[in-house]
Amino acid sequence: MQPSQPPSLIENYLRDDVKSPECEDLLSSLPSEEGWVQTSLRLYRGFWFLSWLLNSVFACQNQFQVHPSDILLVTSPKCGTTWLKAILFALLNHAELLATHLPYSLLPRSVRHSNCKLVYLCRNPKDTFISMWHYFNKFRPEEKGQLPLLEGLDKFCGGISVYGPYWDHVLGYHKASSEMPEKVLFVKYEEMKADTSVQVRRLADFNGRPFNEEELRNGTVEGILRMCSFDNLSASEVNRSGKLPTGVENKRLFRKGEVGDWVNYMSAEMGERIDGVMEEKLHGSGLKF
Repeated sequence: MQPSQPPSLIENYLRDDVKSPECEDLLSSLPSEEGWVQTSLRLYRGFWFLSWLLNSVFACQNQFQVHPSDILLVTSPKCGTTWLKAILFALLNHAELLATHLPYSLLPRSVRHSNCKLVYLCRNPKDTFISMWHYFNKFRPEEKGQLPLLEGLDKFCGGISVYGPYWDHVLGYHKASSEMPEKVLFVKYEEMKADTSVQVRRLADFNGRPFNEEELRNGTVEGILRMCSFDNLSASEVNRSGKLPTGVENKRLFRKGEVGDWVNYMSAEMGERIDGVMEEKLHGSGLKF
């Protein structure tokens, strides 16, 4: 049996394309930049969003009510979202799981001021950038061709990416985790890949569902790891032929999932450029990649 996908936090609002006059006025007033595909990005409260998605963000902020028992899975795009969803669903399939890419400061008030728990997964920014570049190139019109890698790098290092700047997205949840460790668990993708078993037990403990001695003896953890492996998830029927509520094919969510794959696409100088930006932006936070 394959783990199913928890709903997106704003999934219920994605089909609502009727914008109020107030929403239209706000959208037209926001700073705009050319996006990675062809849709423009709008800067809203310090973060860049696809224009068509902002109405859903507004609706989510104003209408969504979380339950104290809910668990939110949070990532910036292309940071292991699908993998984290599968693992947490396998661990907590009786809990209410929700997923979002929203920055911490833009979460609905009901989320930030409740007892619900958040699990945040981040990834080395160089691998994140390369994964984003591959992903968004799949949606570019044929006549436009691929987004040049250097142009994408300029955008990423300038903070212009969906739900970006990447560093501000990460820092928001890192700060929340430091201040409220019982509410927000901060996890690194590289740590998950290096010792998935330890991190799975950490996830279970954080969510109040620790493995008992019998489960540890009978291989429950190992079974979850096999079920949620990259090969198993990418080969499952739902991920080979299914679609997200937005119409995006699930198979587009999978590429390699490897750590350090950026070296196959970027020069050392390009990698150092991202490192320099991140070092400057993360200075004083205690967070390093």
